[in-house]
Amino acid sequence: MFMGEYLHTLDEKGRIIVPAKFRDNLGERCVITRGLDQCLFLYPESEWKNVEEKLKRLPLTQRDARAFTRFFFSGATDVEFDRQGRIMIPAGLRQYAKLEKEVVVIGVSTRVELWAKEVWTEYAQQAEASFEAIAEKIVDLGI
Repeated sequence: MFMGEYLHTLDEKGRIIVPAKFRDNLGERCVITRGLDQCLFLYPESEWKNVEEKLKRLPLTQRDARAFTRFFFSGATDVEFDRQGRIMIPAGLRQYAKLEKEVVVIGVSTRVELWAKEVWTEYAQQAEASFEAIAEKIVDLGI
């Protein structure tokens, strides 16, 4: 399980250090792709296979299903960690997520997300304002 929030810096070559706590669960290789809300999703290979299986079951006859799977898979690429625990983020994915220098790396249960600091800050402020209302709509956490 991935959880927590960390701030890291993207270097001039487009590499970022992934927190050691996350690297342990990601394994030596993982998959990065376009995520939702203008972030990137980073999956361990085992979880990527689960996501892939779910998306394979979407009906090919539905336009939205085809569009989503095309966009999701066309941005996907395998990444490996170097000796310093960094991954190279392809230029197209950096552009999609507006990653320039400061990157917020967050754990979200079965995946890691990478956010431009400014985009994350704005998103988090909006989400925080409606956190309780959202919780009431989607789930009974029993807290």
